[in-house]
Amino acid sequence: MSLRERKKLATWRAIREAALRLVEEQGYEATTVEQIAAAANVSRATFFNYFAGKEAVLLDQDPEERRSWQELMRDRPADEPLWDSLTEILTEFCESLRDGMPLLRRLKAQSPAFAQSAQNFGEQFFSDLRSWVASRTTRPDGSAGAAGSDEFTATLQLNIAVAATLTAYETWPADESFDGFLRRLERCLRQTGPGTAED
Repeated sequence: MSLRERKKLATWRAIREAALRLVEEQGYEATTVEQIAAAANVSRATFFNYFAGKEAVLLDQDPEERRSWQELMRDRPADEPLWDSLTEILTEFCESLRDGMPLLRRLKAQSPAFAQSAQNFGEQFFSDLRSWVASRTTRPDGSAGAAGSDEFTATLQLNIAVAATLTAYETWPADESFDGFLRRLERCLRQTGPGTAED
């Protein structure tokens, strides 16, 4: 990264950290863009150079995170069964959300407006994951992707793995730790995996 890019990322993170701190202290509804900008020592205009609004500052993912998960996908062994790769990728992606996911979940419960805005959280990750799975799938002309899975099986495995992840999240009790969520995720993926084996 160039010096300019590093400075932009540092500003992005300073605004995000200020927003998370204020929302934790005084709640989502009571926190304003002006307060966030002041806490991050930037102008209101600078805030909007980085984020579309108050929801975005909490939901947008760190620019470095996308590079990290793309590398995670790219680094899975070419001969690894697709389900094993999906399990590792989804587990590590959720682990990367350890610091923010509990707060986002509390905010969804407290604020219907925020819950509505948060519906598409993770959309970029899942879009990248679908593209990665497609690269490991047998193509219409019969040539194989890296893992050689046929399109039907690969799509089935992807959709089941995503559903298992959502199930772990939706059944995660409010009083259970993040580690408890990860154990729940591991259980969901373990229980659904055997049914996805290729014929």
